[in-house]
Parts: sequence; C-alpha cells; structure tokens
Amino acid sequence: MRAKLKFALLASLVSAACFPALSAAQPADTSAQFTNEIVSPMEAQARDHWREDISHTATPSEGCFTAAYPSIVWKQVACKEATPRVAPVPRWSRFGAAQTAGNGNDYTLQSSHLITETIGTFPVVTGVTSETGVGVPAYGNGGILGPNEYSLQINSSFNSTTSACNGHSGCTVWQQFVYAPDYSVQGQAAVFMQYWLIGYGGHRCPSGWGSDGSGDCYKNSAAATAPDVPATQLGNVKLTGTVTAGGNDTVVFTNGTQAYSSSGKDSVLYLAQVWNVSEFNVVGNAGGSEADFNSGSSITVNVAVNNGSTTAPSCVANSGSTGESNNLNLGSCTASSGTMPSIRFTESN
Repeated sequence: MRAKLKFALLASLVSAACFPALSAAQPADTSAQFTNEIVSPMEAQARDHWREDISHTATPSEGCFTAAYPSIVWKQVACKEATPRVAPVPRWSRFGAAQTAGNGNDYTLQSSHLITETIGTFPVVTGVTSETGVGVPAYGNGGILGPNEYSLQINSSFNSTTSACNGHSGCTVWQQFVYAPDYSVQGQAAVFMQYWLIGYGGHRCPSGWGSDGSGDCYKNSAAATAPDVPATQLGNVKLTGTVTAGGNDTVVFTNGTQAYSSSGKDSVLYLAQVWNVSEFNVVGNAGGSEADFNSGSSITVNVAVNNGSTTAPSCVANSGSTGESNNLNLGSCTASSGTMPSIRFTESN
C-alpha cells in the first residue's frame, strides 16, 4: 500500500457529501448514518452483533466476497486488480521523528503468542468534520490526495523471516490489510492485502512481484470493491485481518449492514508462522501521504487480537511500520486482557 520504515533510518517505499460529526455516544448501528434510518436499540444491537459475527466468519475460498445483514454467508463477487501505489524512489526518514501519528511514530500491539486475527475500530470519534489527504515532501508529495483521501491499515512488523524469503540473507516479511478509498477507481474503495519481501536483495524479485529498486519486493492481493466512506464516519467502520496457517489470509471491511472481503493464500508470506505485532490506524492514502483532520478532532483507536491468550499484550510506542501518517497527536496507551486482548489510545489535535 505504501511506504515502510526501517530501524534508525527507515525507507518509505510506497508506497462526498458532508455528514455531521460523530459524538462520543455514537449509535451502534452504522447504516442509520447513511440512510437516516431509525432503528430500535434491540435492532441496533443485532446489527452490531452481525458485524462482529461476519468479521469472524471465514470466507469459503480464495477470492472476493460480500455479505449483507442479517446473513453471515459470504457471496463471491468479481475481484478487481489493485495496482500497487509505490514511490519510484525510496525516501528516508528518521525513526520516530514525527510528533503526529504514523511514519513510525505509532503504538503497536505486541503479543507473546502468535496472532491469528486483528480487529481495528474507532470506538469514540469527536469533532471530526473534515479530512484531507496531503502530500509529504520527504516522500515526494506522493499518494492519493484530496478531501476524504485516507486509508485504514492493519500492519504486521517486518522483523521476521519465513520460507517466502527463499533463503535470502536479511530478508523479512511484511503484510498489510488495507481499506483505501479511490485506490484504483475514483469513487470506489479497494479492500486488499499488500505483501512485502523486505531486504530480498538485488533487483530480481520473484515472478509476479515488483521491485522498489532498493532490494525490496512487493505485490497486492486481488481487491474487493467497497464504497468510499467519508472520514466523518470513522466511528462506524471496522477493519479485520486474519491469517490461517495452511489456509487463507483475509481482510474484512464492515460498514453498516454491508461487509466486503478479500482472501488470498497464507503461503504468499506465511505470516501465520510469525505474526506477533499489529499496528492499526487511519493514515494517508498511499505514497507516504498524510491524513489531515480539522482542528478539534479526536479519535480513539482500539486494536484487539485473537492470539489464544487472555493476557494483556504490550503497547509499544514508536514501533509502527507504515510510512503514511496523520496530523493527530498521540495520547497515552492502555492495554487490556480478556477474550480479545487489546490496546487503546486517543489521538487528537
């Protein structure tokens, strides 16, 4: 999807109508925000449970799927090609230099057990009336820019190697689960995964992979098509990434009474063998860009995982892997135990 960061000096490689601001007391049902539909508290709770259930429901095969409330059966649809948005020349940035979120300066959930699922949500959103994607000079002002141009990203770390590296010394894997408005087609969002072989070496990547010219290889999964959701509606969306050893990895985007997913083989990177760090946030849309929110915006970020444990994970600062960013300042971070161990933090300006 975008740029990556390397320890100490980190290379960046990649990479709507107006709606009312959300309040802390947001409705559980998201479809009402778009249709002016009024539902009972019981119906709102049922829809909220459906969004939870469909996020945990495995797709029947590799490919792209949709589901509509109240069904928890995925319906296969045609996939779209999501051509990677990669900057032609690597850019460099000092680790953790930025004060706002992203570009390495982000919290990650770090688990002592392997992660099989990460769910990212924004449980409280206040004061958001607008957002604009803007270019960052250090990254060549690249990316998809303009009003309501942002991306939601769940990112692994790039500290581990698997057999996907084909024995290349120093090679590590990095995987992103992405929702990106206008990524391939104006007016349509893409839901997809982006795969990286970091430090693969040379300029000869495996067949079907692109080269960033600095020894790293990348490619995208097939993409499911979803609606562009205004940034004012972040409190209504959910992004889920799952991995299955010997099976498929899946990204699921839910909004209102609709769900969209794309699945691909875990054997692309074998992430299921090494996934123990998750980053989730709203940042710029490709190319190292920045998501700029209006002054007075406040967004609470929740990152929850299934990892076979109920122990609280670690919340680690300055450990993000995406090069995209936003203009919000990070607050403190707390970690919670439970059936879905999680971290939570607020970012505001």
